This record gives sequence, structure tokens and C-alpha cells, in this order.
Amino acid sequence: MGKFSECYLKKLRIGSILTDSNVFMAPLAGYTCYPFRLMCRKLGAGLAFTEMVSANGLKYNDKATAKLLYTTEAETPKAVQLLGNVPSAFEAAARGAYTADYDIIDINMGCPVPNIIKNGEGCALTGNLPLASRIIEACKRSGKIVTVKFRPGMHPKQIVVSEFAKMCEDSGADLITVHGRTRNMMYDGEPVYGYIAAAKQAVRIPVIANGGIASEADAVRMIEKTGADGVMIARYGMENPLIFAQLTGRQTAETKLSLILEQTDLAASCFDELAAMDYIKKLASYFMKKLPGTKAYRPALHGCGNIQQLRDILSRIFGETENEHAGRISN
Repeated sequence: MGKFSECYLKKLRIGSILTDSNVFMAPLAGYTCYPFRLMCRKLGAGLAFTEMVSANGLKYNDKATAKLLYTTEAETPKAVQLLGNVPSAFEAAARGAYTADYDIIDINMGCPVPNIIKNGEGCALTGNLPLASRIIEACKRSGKIVTVKFRPGMHPKQIVVSEFAKMCEDSGADLITVHGRTRNMMYDGEPVYGYIAAAKQAVRIPVIANGGIASEADAVRMIEKTGADGVMIARYGMENPLIFAQLTGRQTAETKLSLILEQTDLAASCFDELAAMDYIKKLASYFMKKLPGTKAYRPALHGCGNIQQLRDILSRIFGETENEHAGRISN
């Protein structure tokens, strides 16, 4: 057992839901599809969110947007993240058929990407508290649990983290997640722990800390410096989802090889072959980060033409890597 699981691991109450752990997987565009979310939950994540979904896209019955919400009864509780800036579109999306199976509506008020900001969405909402409040209230009218993910502000001279956190609570949010970087920092640099600590001090609802967590030491440091109620793993969850088992003290015999092959089979069972292969190739590229000798396999990986070829190359990539690792240990 590590320090996190011994000292900071706990179940977390969000509205009427009690999560299995206080270690969450962040929503990541293009990655946190149904197979990936199931894997994270299996390894110990208390929640795993869908990639961000346009509230307007659901309002206009956009089929590509709706595909992002594929789920089954095997996933519970279910959490969907919505993006937009129109309260009525959020309410329609939260009440609509596409999200009917989802227990939690998470509102994206933290995305720093330029085209999102230009539309007045994501982190841009930290500059418009009245509109952000109306969006939260609109989602609450659906009767679902509502959470909000946001950044401390657009830049260091516009820090609104305390008042924004309090606004979220007053508007009905059941939990907030604070990314410890301002919008201008994007995804670089060490998160500012004081921003997250300020949010925690401002509200009574649970606060999840996000940003720069790539090890157990990072997770422990985050909790100790912020007082947060839990942590959210983002990009490192793609590189090494076994971190969920590590943080939650869950015993597992899974390896990157077994995980990627399970993901391949699951993706093939719920997506068409092209979509399944596209997802697995992207996931494998993340799994290969920092693994020695894997660069030579990239042309073969991306040149695969069907699922069986993909399984074969994945077995070579990760099987040989694990055999080499085992050999170094035995020697």
C-alpha cells in the first residue's frame, strides 16, 4: 500500500451518489470513450467522464456528437461532460434522451483551447459569473447531479477562483474540480496549489484537484498542499492507467499488454472497425510513451489495416517490452 491509499483514499459523496474512490479520470477529447472509461473504473477510478460533448450539438441531434455518449449498464455511475455557453441548450441536453442514462452532468468551464475561448465557452466563462451561474442552474433543473470543472481564471491578473467556486456552490453544483493552472498556462508548468486551496476554503461541497499529477508523489503533494477531497488524473491516465490501481491500493495482474488487448476487443465490439482501430492506435501511442525501443514499431502500428493485424502488432510491441523488463528484473 502506498501513502495515498493509506492516508488519503476515501469514498466520496456527490449528491446522492457515493463513489468507490476519490481518484477520478478527467474528460479528454478524443480519448475517454466507453472502453477507456470502463478500464479506468476497473483499475480503481471512482469516476471517469466522457469526453466533452457540445450541448448545442445534442440540441440539434448531431449524430457524431451523440456517438460520444455510447454506454451500457456495465458503467455506473455515469458522468457526461457538456460544453457550451447557452443555458437553454444545457437544460435541453441535460433533460434529453442522449443523456438520459447519465447520472452526473459535468460542465466544462476550464477548456483553454483558442477556438473554444473565442466562442465564449470553456474557461472564458470564468469571466462571466452571471452566465456561468445560469448554466449551472439550467442543468440542475434536469434533476441530475451537477459538477463543474474550471480554472482559476484566464491569466494571473484575473484570478476569480474563490468567488467562482462560491458561485458554483450557490448555483447548485454538487462538486467542483479545479485545474490549478490559469488559461494562459494551458497544460504547462507546475499547477498553483494555492488556487485550489482557495477554492477548497470557499465552499462546503467536495473539491477535486486537477493538474500535473503523473505519480503517487504528485497526488500526495496535491492533497497535502490544497486540502482537496480527491484528485483527477488527466493525460497521465492515458499513458499509464495503472496509476489508478496504484493510488487506490487495488491489487491487479494487469499489464499494458493485457489492457491494450482488452481495449481492442471491447472497442471492436461496440464501434465499427475503423473507429475502433483509430481509437486503439491513439491509445497505443500513449501507452508507448517513454518505453524504450517502441519508436521503431510506429510505422507498423499506424499501417495496420484490420483488427487482427492490430492485435498482432500490439502483442509484439508490448509483449517484447514486458519481456525485456522481466529480464532486467531477473538479472
